[in-house]
Amino acid sequence: MMRALLALALLLLAVLAGVAIGETAISPQVVLQVLANKLWGAGYVLDPIDEGVVWNYRLTRALVAAACGAGLATCGVILQSLLRNPLADPYLLGISAGASTGAVLVALMGVGGGLVSLSAGAFIGAMAAFALVILLARASGSVSGTGQIILAGIAGSQLFNALTAFLITKSASSEQARGILFWLLGNLSGVRWPSVWLAVPVAVAGLAVCLWHRRALDAFTFGSDSAASLGIPVRRVQFVLVGCAALVTAVMVSIVGSIGFVGLVIPHAVRLLLGTGHSRLLPASALGGALFLIAADVLSRTLIKGQVIPVGVVTALVGAPVFALILIGRRNAR
Repeated sequence: MMRALLALALLLLAVLAGVAIGETAISPQVVLQVLANKLWGAGYVLDPIDEGVVWNYRLTRALVAAACGAGLATCGVILQSLLRNPLADPYLLGISAGASTGAVLVALMGVGGGLVSLSAGAFIGAMAAFALVILLARASGSVSGTGQIILAGIAGSQLFNALTAFLITKSASSEQARGILFWLLGNLSGVRWPSVWLAVPVAVAGLAVCLWHRRALDAFTFGSDSAASLGIPVRRVQFVLVGCAALVTAVMVSIVGSIGFVGLVIPHAVRLLLGTGHSRLLPASALGGALFLIAADVLSRTLIKGQVIPVGVVTALVGAPVFALILIGRRNAR
């Protein structure tokens, strides 16, 4: 209980910092007063501009960043455990690329005739991409271990990225193409409260589903045969958890675009600190992902004065060296 309260306090402090720090600094006191006015009608007299920036812009960014970071880190834990591959994550396995293609199909081509939402299109694309990766891996002789699944994921990612680029080139105006390409690099600039009401419940529900199956994930660490010998319904659990990972990834991609390295680096770092038990690994990874993406969002708004960098660029600039250090540390530990 104490750890949960500490984690919640750390997350709230990170959100507060994400709201206060920006192109123009806003004191934490003003941020808290804005929240008091909006949530409880406290009646503090504040600058309307500061109030609007805090409530409608920075707070929504911080909450969506936290939800996306937590969701992507959770997906990384799921895929790495099910596939027994430390390199598995939604980005490397093509799920993010497929979700991007599905979202662009709905946004540009009007697929579904208005009956299919952006998130639904992204989910269908994510599932199609992952199905293709599994088929490629099976055709090459394996869907586990270290080799074929990653190679199949790279091939699937390149295919769906090429499809996305083709759709943009064929159907988008120059202004649409610029906006979509910026979004695909990871963009939190356009998120508002409707995005919060979508991202936060999906991230929380995804984490809850995974925690419900934490014992099964522990068993999958030793392989699907070992899990089956312990009475785990292997096919059903795999279907539920892969579907959960695809759904969470699709929703996050439909809101902020493709953001790499969160689902790869955060589970690695947490596993080194806390071990492989999923009862601790899952919530800690979710918290780490939330903190990481909030920090990346702050950096994206403050690194270059007067300009916002796509948050996916920041996560790659930070995540790639960190992942390299983790790999070197693992080699030296052997």
